[in-house]
Amino acid sequence: MEQQVKYVVFDIESIPNAPLIKQVKYPHLSIGEHDAVIKFQEEILNVSDGSTWFIPVTFQLPVIVSMLEVDEKFFPIRMHTLDEPQFRTEVIVHQFWEAIEGIYNDASYVTFNGRGFDFPLMELMAFRFGVTAKRHFKDKFASRFRFGTKHIDIHDWLSNFGAIRMQGGLNLLAKVIDKPGKVEMTGDDVYDLFKEGKLQSIHEYCISDVLDTYFVFLRTRVMIGELSREREGVIIQHTRDFLEKNKSAVKGFEQYLTNWK
Repeated sequence: MEQQVKYVVFDIESIPNAPLIKQVKYPHLSIGEHDAVIKFQEEILNVSDGSTWFIPVTFQLPVIVSMLEVDEKFFPIRMHTLDEPQFRTEVIVHQFWEAIEGIYNDASYVTFNGRGFDFPLMELMAFRFGVTAKRHFKDKFASRFRFGTKHIDIHDWLSNFGAIRMQGGLNLLAKVIDKPGKVEMTGDDVYDLFKEGKLQSIHEYCISDVLDTYFVFLRTRVMIGELSREREGVIIQHTRDFLEKNKSAVKGFEQYLTNWK
């Protein structure tokens, strides 16, 4: 019997849209597109007192989208990445909205800061490529509704819907529950890796973020009484076995297991 997808845990890795940054931010400067990105990053670094150079969502393009399908009992079903291994932005966008509007129509989406980044990015991409996502945009209780269960943004939920700043982010929360979190790279490193052609490294990083998000999600289900600590432990062990079984087929599983002490 085929397992029914109840939750879709996903994460998106993106890069600065260099031509757009040059066109919008520095149209009168005699600099190249990548120099425009660097200039913008330096400005952000100064404004943030050196804490980040991550460029805003409005100037980003998705390059990797990984999704973990989870059943109603919170067990993982399948991890897959859109348009793998080509990772073409326009194809990713079309596949994403086809999934959201179609095969995952009855599922709930689980993200970390998906309201602040992932969904807005893909909405802007729908605008860019002229993609229809009628249910998402028109149903007030669909994935855009902040306080529903169609989209569970763990960052939003744990921050009391913006009442506090979630210092440490997903990395902190994952490490609190003894999962890898950030090990060798962060989101700030994605653009440099992309320029070096290291898409597979970005892919593995994205999968790691999806898995961290999934395990943090499980703990929030304990908090609201949908799971006991004992049941969470059973699911975690099952998931470790799931990663071991599929590590040769899914890029990123072996690295995650290596980092999971």
